[in-house]
Amino acid sequence: MKKKIITSAFSNLYTDQRIEKVCHTLYENGYSLELIGNDWGGAEKITRPYPFSRIMLVSKSLKTAYFEFNWKLYKELKKKADKNTILHANDIDALLPNYLIAKKLKIPLIFDSHEIFSEMPAIQGKMSQKIWRYLEKKVLPNLKFMITASGSYAKWFKEKYNVEATVVQNAPKKINFPIDISDNKPKVFLYQGAINPFRGIDKAILAMHHIDDVVFKVAGDGPKKKEYEELVARENLQHKVEFLGKLEPEDLRKITLTADVGMSIEENGGDSYLYSLPNKVLDCIQARVPLIMADLPEMRNIRMQFDVGEIIKDHQPENIADAVFRILNKGRKGYQDELKKASELLCWENEELKLLEVFRKVSQ
Repeated sequence: MKKKIITSAFSNLYTDQRIEKVCHTLYENGYSLELIGNDWGGAEKITRPYPFSRIMLVSKSLKTAYFEFNWKLYKELKKKADKNTILHANDIDALLPNYLIAKKLKIPLIFDSHEIFSEMPAIQGKMSQKIWRYLEKKVLPNLKFMITASGSYAKWFKEKYNVEATVVQNAPKKINFPIDISDNKPKVFLYQGAINPFRGIDKAILAMHHIDDVVFKVAGDGPKKKEYEELVARENLQHKVEFLGKLEPEDLRKITLTADVGMSIEENGGDSYLYSLPNKVLDCIQARVPLIMADLPEMRNIRMQFDVGEIIKDHQPENIADAVFRILNKGRKGYQDELKKASELLCWENEELKLLEVFRKVSQ
């Protein structure tokens, strides 16, 4: 009999595509699974074929919410975990209670690091960065099983903490149906993902001064949304920029399929961004949408293998506009052969094999 898995994350689970894919794969492969998240940022209705719950948080600030979640998660794991359990912690903000319970019960723990949490731009130079770094230093060298989302991340963790991580990229499932490449008027330039600092969104908004007959659609939500909406109003770009809000993964996939140009122009806001392979790159490739990308290692590596778009020269609005024009001039159809090749390699069907191998080893 396969062991029971308890997957946990500081997430409201609504838009988390990686957790959705991982849990679905485990469930489809016969594992008994339970998912635990929280209600920070909302508790929209979702359905899953396996049991899930959200820990209710009363904290008003993110800082105290982390402490509250970790304490409550510890109590939940203490109640639900037994000798036949595999614990699966997503990111370092859910790791400590999992680590303590795993140690207490002498059961396996798999740590899935979606990013380098201690090097995120939002916590640079803050006390919280010191706390996460301390936790990494104390726990990561003791981990037997770890997963992470890019080859550059795995190399960073190996060099920093001498921990071996299996790379499971956050690629989408293959699109096996014919994709209708419509001749949009105006053309659609798409950003999808969290509206956070260092994502290049503000620079792309300013680039719209140099781009005509194109609408820039921003799909997602986050702390910078209001600021960027005000920027659009100040620059009188309301007719060129549209905010779509937070979308469920399935609705987001439908929007992605309609785009002429995608975008992943993260700035180097610390090692977590520098070494990332953003979901949106792989989502656009699978939807056969060419995209402009930042000149960062993982995106440069994909661009060297496949002609799936353009690397921007820098984040000056004029140069972002120039990269968009280069794609529009070639046309979405002109990139299809290379996008198809890339999509065959960069898909969840390939990634989940590596995921299942980790859980198979843990189950032995």
